[in-house]
Amino acid sequence: MTEFRSIAAATGEPHGDAFAVNTPADVAVACAKAGAAFDTYRALDLETRAAFLERIADEIMALGEPLIEAYTTESGLPRGRAEGERGRTCGQLRMFADVVRKGQFLQLRIDPAMPDRAPLPRPDLRLRMIPVGPVAVFGASNFPLAFSTAGGDTASALAAGCPVVVKGHPAHPITGSLIAQAITKAVADAGLPEGVFQHLVGPSNELGGALVQDPNIMAVGFTGSRAGGLALTRLAQAREVPIPVYAEMSAINPVLVLPEAMKAKGAALGEAFVGSLCMGAGQFCTNPGLVLAIEGEGLDAFVAAASGGVSAAKPQTMLTKGIAAAYANGVAKLAANAGVEEIARGEPGSETTGGAVLFKTTAEKFLADKAMGEEVFGSSSVIVVCKDAGELKTLLEGIEGQLTATIHMEDADEAIAAAVLPTLERKVGRILVNGWPTGVEVCHAMVHGGPFPATTDARTTSVGSLAIDRYLRPVSYQNLSQSLLPPELRDAAFGDGAPRLIDGKLTTN
Repeated sequence: MTEFRSIAAATGEPHGDAFAVNTPADVAVACAKAGAAFDTYRALDLETRAAFLERIADEIMALGEPLIEAYTTESGLPRGRAEGERGRTCGQLRMFADVVRKGQFLQLRIDPAMPDRAPLPRPDLRLRMIPVGPVAVFGASNFPLAFSTAGGDTASALAAGCPVVVKGHPAHPITGSLIAQAITKAVADAGLPEGVFQHLVGPSNELGGALVQDPNIMAVGFTGSRAGGLALTRLAQAREVPIPVYAEMSAINPVLVLPEAMKAKGAALGEAFVGSLCMGAGQFCTNPGLVLAIEGEGLDAFVAAASGGVSAAKPQTMLTKGIAAAYANGVAKLAANAGVEEIARGEPGSETTGGAVLFKTTAEKFLADKAMGEEVFGSSSVIVVCKDAGELKTLLEGIEGQLTATIHMEDADEAIAAAVLPTLERKVGRILVNGWPTGVEVCHAMVHGGPFPATTDARTTSVGSLAIDRYLRPVSYQNLSQSLLPPELRDAAFGDGAPRLIDGKLTTN
């Protein structure tokens, strides 16, 4: 294949002009440019790097209506979602600009020499974090802006000082191309080397494989399926020089409705649950695909309200025909499972749409069949009924790693919540109370990650300012002269004003 077309999500038909498919040879050129640009880009002062990130945000906003039109046509998502995601994309770029300016991410540490210390003297030791090198970013299908060409992986890598090579998602090539043009313009206007940002397009896995295996690439950011993330991880580990893959993959995000909350507002929670389940056709990595409840008062009201909401739900356009087909297959697999009861189904979907479906089972059956816990990417969920709090805790011990866990509770439920909290801490990246997991705030305290298979590295996050740490590594300098030290580690200067830990004491400019 030498070219491919964008597909309008609602019709499944080709849309817009054809795109030339990049080749492995193009990958090699792009990665070589990124490698050549690395030392120049990472040497920028913090203010210049921060201003560059803000310039990208300005250029994205300047794209105006054509970007919104491309987004809605290629994704099938509504205009409000497009505008909101554009705001989030620009907001996280500006957040990282602020992170860069403050310089805390450098983690500057100075332990001055102690030549007279007994029994052994201490050498002069100084430390800073430096960028790892060029980063490969894979655009996500379900967030054409916030997790794609200029999304969180790209923003955090550029903030760290790493050039970025993006493989745009083939489901939204027009949207990705517009964003790439905006970033490329920001690179040129800032007078930076062309290799600071490169954009590749094409539907084949060969292109992504070549990108991960290129020796110039030092880390990978990925959001997508478990199969895709694991395939890239295997390629990265098989290299002559293995590299980390920060892959966000699959999650079903359990929602715990504790007894007193169920008793007090079971029907209202059931209704609200359906709103979260069906948001964006269920195509959120934080979609509530599992509800855990304990037998008791209010459960019937919750089930009735949730069933009614699902039954009334209209099918929604899904991102691609492939995703719609995978969703239909996942639902069919659950429906055919003898241990699962289908309790509600909305209007049926089509080759481009997906309809909501709700299932129910017991904790005993769920624990005996791992297939019930597999992610179904769309508006499908399973209600699991537990006999008591002990069985609830046992079930939680048996689930896979997740991005989120939600607890709906009243004050009288606190004892149960406290009992399961340590388990949830081991299983998920974000625990929330009396809310819904669909919605990830871009801020400093956010974690969008979790134990495998939610991600390949539970120590990191792909959303929030902590995401910058994925693309940094520490370097220690021992007994270097002042002239050889990085400016921010010299005695007489604070460099860009970043805080420093001097002999264990925090010092700010």
